[in-house]
Amino acid sequence: MASHGLKRARPAELVPGTLSVITARMDYLPAATPPSWQGAELQRLQRPTEGVVSLYARGRDYHKVLRSRLQKLADAIAAEVGPLGHRVFTDSAPVLEAELASRSGQGWRGKHTLVLNREAGSMFFLGEIYVDQALPATPAVAAHCGSCNACIAACPTGAILGPQRLDARRCISYLTIEHAGSIPLALRPLMGNRIYGCDDCQLVCPWNKYAQRATLPDFDARAGLAGQDLCALLEWTEDQFLQRTEGGPIRRIGHERWLRNVAVALGNALRVTRDAALRQTLQAALQRRLAHDSALVREHVAWALEQTPQPA
Repeated sequence: MASHGLKRARPAELVPGTLSVITARMDYLPAATPPSWQGAELQRLQRPTEGVVSLYARGRDYHKVLRSRLQKLADAIAAEVGPLGHRVFTDSAPVLEAELASRSGQGWRGKHTLVLNREAGSMFFLGEIYVDQALPATPAVAAHCGSCNACIAACPTGAILGPQRLDARRCISYLTIEHAGSIPLALRPLMGNRIYGCDDCQLVCPWNKYAQRATLPDFDARAGLAGQDLCALLEWTEDQFLQRTEGGPIRRIGHERWLRNVAVALGNALRVTRDAALRQTLQAALQRRLAHDSALVREHVAWALEQTPQPA
């Protein structure tokens, strides 16, 4: 954000000649998602030895899928109107996606800062086409959160400071994906078994009972990323990590950060596990990573091994 400054808020500075922005959204819940999906996902958080990956990241990398479809849309528009100067984006440049989406009527900004739609909740990706033609503006829609504060109350790290106020430095999605270094000690216990992203604020949102299923198989969950044991995930070699995350969004964090995240989750599992045999299994998995080449991995593994059960 510091690098690009006001380019985020001034599209014509990012893409010279831009006069309008076309916004789009694409639902990503897998087609087989059951009606009770919110409760089922919340239950995963109560199984401390299971690694939890955000729903959006269990399928194909959305950057590739959405960008390809946006380009097809731009080509179709150009075929109708003639030469069209344009550029497509999806979470890949200094673009204020949520703000553009809300201003163009895709929904309103929820108290968690995500875009909410009355017919689709918030379980969708956003994309944009910057174009060099002046188009009539689509009016924004009214907000419909009312007095509900479920997302604020549900945030594990207290990252949602108030309506539309998010401290990204405390957000588990930021910590497990964007943050490259050591995870702050005070936040590690709050991360639970979340190893890539965090859906909590969306899982408790009443509007997500209207979340739509994806029409593309690209977003169906891949085998091995949901319901997996943390010990097994910590055993992945770099080659296995690259193979099992090929074409998916998780791959971009790299093997080192993956092990860092899983180690933190195992430490949190150790803290709540009183069964002696299970504790030994968790500790043995961590011990095998104590000599890892990465100082970052070793640090988080050592921290995990120091975790002891909470008093009954």
